[in-house]
Amino acid sequence: MFANTACNVLSFQSCPVLKRERAREAPEGCRRHLRQGEHLFYEGDTAKHVFEVISGTLRLARVQRDGRRQVMTFGLPGDLVGLPVDGRHSAECDAVEPCEVIAHRFDPLSPPERWPDLNARVLNAALEEIHALQDHFLTLGRRSACEKVAAFLLWLGSRVGARAGRHRRVHLAMNRADIADHLGLTPETVSRTITQLRESGLLALDGAQTVVILDPDGMRVLAEGG
Repeated sequence: MFANTACNVLSFQSCPVLKRERAREAPEGCRRHLRQGEHLFYEGDTAKHVFEVISGTLRLARVQRDGRRQVMTFGLPGDLVGLPVDGRHSAECDAVEPCEVIAHRFDPLSPPERWPDLNARVLNAALEEIHALQDHFLTLGRRSACEKVAAFLLWLGSRVGARAGRHRRVHLAMNRADIADHLGLTPETVSRTITQLRESGLLALDGAQTVVILDPDGMRVLAEGG
């Protein structure tokens, strides 16, 4: 539902062709380690590469003229970020936590027959991203704060959650302001909603940045407006 809700991010984990290309074409010099807060690229930069997330969490955002920020999505391990629009990056991208990425040279004008399997998979992933972005617009406009936060936590848990007995533990690399700017809420509303979910027995907190999903079915019903 929230899977990579921006056109700059493509799922990479299920693409064996991309993995083969990474092994064959990515020398050590193409790897880059980012410190927390370090930018990978800025909105409007010329896009010469796309970047595969190996570890950590990236934040893709756009800042409006009045200074308000919209976090488009988060790049997680297995994602490919930085697909260009008219040859430029359409959002800024920085590291929420220490990250490792691999840069892949990308030229949208190169003949598609050069990597036919790769191009077909990227095209399919791009179409899926458009669908995900439409879902996100629906979430921003039609869902309550509880529904938004529940859906986001379920999505994050499906991507980076770890089994904790019968439950799933989810580390929140991003802060409450990041989540708020992604979901169209305020940080106070995000914090208050997480507290409500905890008091309802749907989740537990293990410190400020770790959520344990106790009742995934209940969370799913809530996220879907039940």
